[in-house]
Amino acid sequence: MVNLTPNPSFSVTLRLQLPNKAGKLASVVQAIANTGGNMGPIDLIEQTLHTTVREFTVDASSTEHAEEIIESVKNLPESKLLKVYDRTFNLHRSGKISIHSKIPLKSQSDLAMAYTPGVGRICRAIADDPEQVYNLTIKQNTVAIVTDGSAVLGLGNLGPGGALPVMEGKAMLFKEFADIDAFPICLDTQDPDAIVETVKNIAPVFGGINLEDIAAPRCFEIEARLREILDIPIFHDDQHGTAIVSLAALINALKLVNKSIEEVKIVLNGAGAAGIAIARLLKKAGATQIMMCDSHGILSKGRSDLTPQKQEFAVELSGTIADAMKGADVFMGISVPGVITREMVKSMASDPIVFAMANPIPEIQPELITDDVAIIATGRSDYANQINNVLAFPGIFRGALDCRASTLTMSMYLEAAAAIAALVTANELSPENIVPSVFDKRVAIAVAAAVSHTARQEGIARR
Repeated sequence: MVNLTPNPSFSVTLRLQLPNKAGKLASVVQAIANTGGNMGPIDLIEQTLHTTVREFTVDASSTEHAEEIIESVKNLPESKLLKVYDRTFNLHRSGKISIHSKIPLKSQSDLAMAYTPGVGRICRAIADDPEQVYNLTIKQNTVAIVTDGSAVLGLGNLGPGGALPVMEGKAMLFKEFADIDAFPICLDTQDPDAIVETVKNIAPVFGGINLEDIAAPRCFEIEARLREILDIPIFHDDQHGTAIVSLAALINALKLVNKSIEEVKIVLNGAGAAGIAIARLLKKAGATQIMMCDSHGILSKGRSDLTPQKQEFAVELSGTIADAMKGADVFMGISVPGVITREMVKSMASDPIVFAMANPIPEIQPELITDDVAIIATGRSDYANQINNVLAFPGIFRGALDCRASTLTMSMYLEAAAAIAALVTANELSPENIVPSVFDKRVAIAVAAAVSHTARQEGIARR
C-alpha cells in the first residue's frame, strides 16, 4: 500500500519552547520533514532573550503518523513540547452549528408580535389555511438530516451519537452552499418501522428530508415508504447524491476518451446503497453494459444470496472482480480499500477510466496506476477529481424547496448531473479536471435551476 498523502483531517499543532539560537527552528522543520509531515504555518507566540515559543501546524496521513511526528519533535535536544492540539478535534468541540434568531427582540412590542399574544394570529391563520405554513414559518427553507447511525461514512454502525458529527457537518454544508437551514436528527433506533413513523411525525416542521448514513438494504425500504406517505422531497444522499456526482464525472471523463455511455462496459464494485443507485442512474442515462460486484464477486444470476436490489443487476457471467474488469472501459468503486490491483487495471480496455471512491482509502492508490489510466477520480479532497456529494445535495434541495416540489425524480437527478458536468467547459476539461470545485458557487445555483425546471416540466412543482 502506498503511503497516504498527509492531509488536514489528521493535522496537529505543536507548541514548542526552543532556545533562542540560530538553527533551532530549522532543526524542528527538518525533524518534521524526516518523518513525512507536511508543514503548514509557523507562528511565533513568545520570544525572550533566551527562548522562543512557536506553534507548528503539521498535516499527517493518519493518527499513527501524527504520533511519529510528535515523537520526533519531542526527541530534539533542548526543545520542550508544551502542548499538542489535534486541530480536527478542536474544530468539533462544542459542536459546529448553532441556531440564531432572524429578528431582534429589543422591546415589548417585538416580543408581543414574535411571541404571545401576536403569534396566536399566525397560528390561527395556518390552522385555517395549512398552505400558509410555507409562508409564515421556517418550513419553507428547512431540511431534516435523518440518520440511524448504521452506516457512518466508511466506519460502520456507530449509532446515533457517533453519527452526530457527520450530520452537523452536513447541516453546515446546506447552509454554506445553498443557504438552507438544516438540522441533525439522529435516531436511537434502527427499526425501519420506527424510523418511518418518527420521520412522519416530525415532517410538519420540515420542507424536505435528507436521509443519511442508513445501511442497505433497509435504506431502500425507508426511502420508498416515506416517499409514499409524505408530500415533501425525500432524498437519501448516500444513494442519489453519490450517483449524481458520479454520473457528472463520467459524462466528462467519456468526453476525454471519446467514448459514449451507450457503448462502454462499466464495472461497479460495491452493491450497497450507493452502488445500486449509481447503477440505476447510469442505466437511466443510457448505459447498457453494467456489471456489479460485491464482496463475493460478480452479481450472477446463479447466486442464491442476492437481495432484490442486487437481483436487478444480476448477469449470466460469474466470477471475481478481476474477471469482471477484463476489457472494461470504466471501473467505479464504492466499496473498501485495496481491493483492486494494478494488474486488474491493466487488464481493462484502452484509455480506462477508474473511479476509486472508497473513503478515506480508495480501492487502489492513484499513485500506483497513474501511467495505466486515462482518468482517475477518488472520494478524497487531496487528489484531483474528487467525487463529493456536496456538488449535488445542496442544489437538489434548493431547487426542490424553491419550486415546492412534492417529490424528487430520476429525471431531476439526470438533469442535475448534466448541470454539474456542464460547468466544466471544453477549455477547462482535462484528465485532472472532470468535475467543478466544491467551492464553485455556480454549482448549487445550476443544480437548483435544473431541478426546478424539471419539476415544472413533470408537473410536480407547487410554486
